[in-house]
Amino acid sequence: MDCKKAKIIFIAILISLTSVFSITKDTLVVYSQNGSEKSVGGIWNFKKENPIAIWFHGGMTSNNCEKGLTAGEDFSKDVQNFTVLSLSACKDQHWLRETAVRFIDSALDSLEKRSKKAITQVHLIGVSDGSLGAMVYALKGKRQGNSVTLISTMGPILGGPTEIAKNPKLKNTSFQFIQGGNDRLFPKEESIPWIEAFCKSLNRCHLKYDPQGEHDYRYWKSNHMDWILELFK
Repeated sequence: MDCKKAKIIFIAILISLTSVFSITKDTLVVYSQNGSEKSVGGIWNFKKENPIAIWFHGGMTSNNCEKGLTAGEDFSKDVQNFTVLSLSACKDQHWLRETAVRFIDSALDSLEKRSKKAITQVHLIGVSDGSLGAMVYALKGKRQGNSVTLISTMGPILGGPTEIAKNPKLKNTSFQFIQGGNDRLFPKEESIPWIEAFCKSLNRCHLKYDPQGEHDYRYWKSNHMDWILELFK
């Protein structure tokens, strides 16, 4: 595990997404100090006054090591008053490694320098095993998680819900779990009891459950966009 401080390279690109509006997208690459690891990502809607939302994509062990470059783009269109940061996880460089937390904090350090404004709080959103990454950052990241939105997650992978909920970093964080009864990867019999036990230990923690809900983000975007955006109002 490479826990050394990471360096960051920014490349600015302007992309016209539709004929109606355009959006500034920055491509970034985060390198470990010895150059042995990197994470490719993107930044959308950058304005110094915008709060920060961090998107954690699913498929954290896939062979696509540049998924973060496009993964946050769709979400960024729905929260244009937020700066959206999305990095990449792949192969053995997955979200559960501490290196991923350090890469995210290093990217935020650079955004601080760029905006000349301290970033002390962030909003986290993760889909599938990306939700595990969002939770790990909430537990171990340098910044405070203002809100955490977890879509189609499997909490037992992280450990016991009551023990995790006791972490003092989570005391003032708002949690929104979005889970479906037809999740093909994370059965409700395993995911829901964990979520309920976790939320029982916190003041601001809610479960949005759709018995017909599926695993994939496109289902939730098509049917429950209001749930997804509830903590981003």
